[in-house]
Formats: sequence, structure tokens, C-alpha cells
Amino acid sequence: MTATSGTSDATAPSAAPLETSPGAAPIGVLVVDDDFMVARVHRAFVERVEPFRVLGVAGTGEQALAAVGELRPDLVLLDLYLPDVFGLDVIPRLRAAGHDCDVMVISAAREADAVRGAVRHGVVDYLLKPFEFEDLRVRLQRYAVQRGRLLGTVVRSQADVDRVLAGAAAQAGPAPGLPKGMSVETAELVERALREADGTLSASECAALTGISRVSARRYLEHFHTVGSAEVSLRYGAAGRPERRYRFRGAVTGPALRRAGRP
Repeated sequence: MTATSGTSDATAPSAAPLETSPGAAPIGVLVVDDDFMVARVHRAFVERVEPFRVLGVAGTGEQALAAVGELRPDLVLLDLYLPDVFGLDVIPRLRAAGHDCDVMVISAAREADAVRGAVRHGVVDYLLKPFEFEDLRVRLQRYAVQRGRLLGTVVRSQADVDRVLAGAAAQAGPAPGLPKGMSVETAELVERALREADGTLSASECAALTGISRVSARRYLEHFHTVGSAEVSLRYGAAGRPERRYRFRGAVTGPALRRAGRP
């Protein structure tokens, strides 16, 4: 599949409004995946997140290199299992050609060597397939915040450098507060159910255990996933959408969830 430009040709369901910085400059994205149907889905997902704009799609490593030279994206969503070259081998060739675009790996590669190699090559994130829109949305918005921080930083002292590095480190750690509309008490209730679950837990199962609605349970479970205290897997049935299941990973406990300023 050759690199293409223009708007998405995939139809995506409408999404709830996302919080973005007013007037944020567009962030150009190149989608690299050898499966054209998967590439269409990824393209549609990206187009739903402001201020990201898909500039093109490539299906091989060579096409990706050519597309980066032509389109000059800010971010490359890079699959690793490409037909002509292993995805990670594309990154040093991009650098050798003078391209400083960021790279986010989106791949089914679960091998530790692949993850370590991605880290060594300086990727900004690593997302395992299969995933849902929310998984990518969180990572794109996190990247946009960090990118804005780096672009807007004026380094006058070591303290300025430390603030930037602290912001990058914070991406990997749990957030100290809860999103608006969430309560500490309910978060602790859901966390307890997640901790005590034998294996994984679905939103419906969590709702039954805690007495809250399935929608609320899903929202809190997704928050734990976002801050890194829960991992998500997909269970596929005979038909319909796959079920998202959550497993507790540790890190966040009740006191860490309290909103800033709340005793």
C-alpha cells in the first residue's frame, strides 16, 4: 500500500468531546501498517483526537521512509511486523536521514527484546494490538501534553531541565488526582474489587460487586488503566465487540487517589 495523503476515508462513530488546549497547533501523523484495514481503523481513531491530523498512510518500511521525507509528520505510528523490514530498523534510518519525528510503536509484538529495542530507540510509547480507541486516545493526549511542554520550555537553569524531565517521568506513573465528577470513596470501592478479583474483572462484574452502575464502573476502571494501576485485555466472544477485562497492577491505593487539597 502506497503512502497517501488527505482526510480519513474510514467512518468512525462519534465520540464525546475531548479536552484539548484551545488553539493547539495541529500534530501531523503518519500511520504505518501493512494491513490496509487496520491502517484505516488507526487513521479513523487518530482523526477523532484533537489536535492530531493524519497526513498519510504507509504499508512498508520503505514507503514509511519516503512518506516521512515527503509529508514531514510530527509523529509516526509504527507497526513492527512490516513485509520488507522490521519496524524498529526504520527508526535509525529516519535519524540518519535527518528526520526528528517522534515514533509511537503500535504492534502485536510482545517479545521483551522488541520492547527493550523500542525503548533504546527512544519511542514515545508502545501500544499492543488489539486495542480500543480509548487506549490510543489516552496515549495521544499524553504525548500532546508532553510535546507542548517541550516546545514551550525555555531552559535558563537546571530547574527548567528538571521540570521537563519530571513531566516525562510523570507519564509512566499514576496521576495524583481523580478526574472531575469522580469520588474518592467510589474509586476506593472499585479499587478494592479490582484488587480482590480472582484474575480479571469486567465492568459488569465490577458493577455487580460494588453496587454501582456498569457505566460508572467502566469509567473508574478506565481511570485506573490510564494512570497505570490496571492493565486491560480483550476477550473475544462468538459475535459483537470484544469484552474489556481489567487486572490490578498495584501502584495506586486510596490515599494516592485523593484530589489535590482534599484531606
